[in-house]
Amino acid sequence: MLNQIASRNVSSNQHGIHPDLLSTVNKHLQMPYQKPVTEFNQAAFEQVKQYYQHNKDHFILDSGCGTGESTWHIAKAFPNSFVLGVDQSADRIARNNPWQLPGNARLIRADLVDFWRLAIASNWKLSRHYLLYPNPWPKKKHLQRRWHGHPVFPRIKDLGGKLELRTNWKIYGEEFSQAMTLQTDKATELQVYLPDNPISAFERKYQSSGQDLYQLKIDLD
Repeated sequence: MLNQIASRNVSSNQHGIHPDLLSTVNKHLQMPYQKPVTEFNQAAFEQVKQYYQHNKDHFILDSGCGTGESTWHIAKAFPNSFVLGVDQSADRIARNNPWQLPGNARLIRADLVDFWRLAIASNWKLSRHYLLYPNPWPKKKHLQRRWHGHPVFPRIKDLGGKLELRTNWKIYGEEFSQAMTLQTDKATELQVYLPDNPISAFERKYQSSGQDLYQLKIDLD
C-alpha cells in the first residue's frame, strides 16, 4: 500500500453556501463562455478523439484524474467501456506507471475547460462522467474557481451521462448540487459516502484521516 500522509479538514472562511452562488450560475447561463481554445489543448483532443469514435456508446470520462489511479479502477469496474482520464498536470500524468492501465483506458494531459468544450463541439455523449475530489478552492473569494462557479459549468450538462461528484468538503457538494439543479431542473441529493475500496490517493488519504466524504450523482441524459 502507498504511504499514507494525514490530511487536514478543509479550512474556510465560508461557513455555508456562498450567497452569490445562484446569481453567479445564472450569469454564466446567460453569457456563454467563449475564451479561445489553446493550441495545446486542441492537439491533445485530436490525439484521443479516435477512442471516442470507436467507443461512442460506452465512453467514460474521468475529469481531473490525477495520476490515473481512479481511471484504472473505473476501467476495471466497467470492462466493456472505454475510460479516458484527463488532467492538466504533466507531473501527475507521468506518475501513472504503477497502475499499468488496462487496454480500455488512456490518459491525456489537457485543461478541462478547453477539453470539455471541444468534446461538446464534437457531439460527444458520455455514458458516465466522474469529478473526483476537485480542488475545493475554499476561500470565500474564490467561488468562481470552483467548477460550479466557473463560466464553463453550464456546458458540463451537455456531455450527458451519469455524472458523479465526490468531495471531502460538504459545502462544495451542496453548492454543486444547487448549481446543477438550477440549470437542469433535476433534483440532486448529496450523500455521505463510505468507500469500501478507495479509488484514488485523495480518497484514500481523506478516508484514512477520518474525514467525511460526500457523493452526488445525477443522470444528465
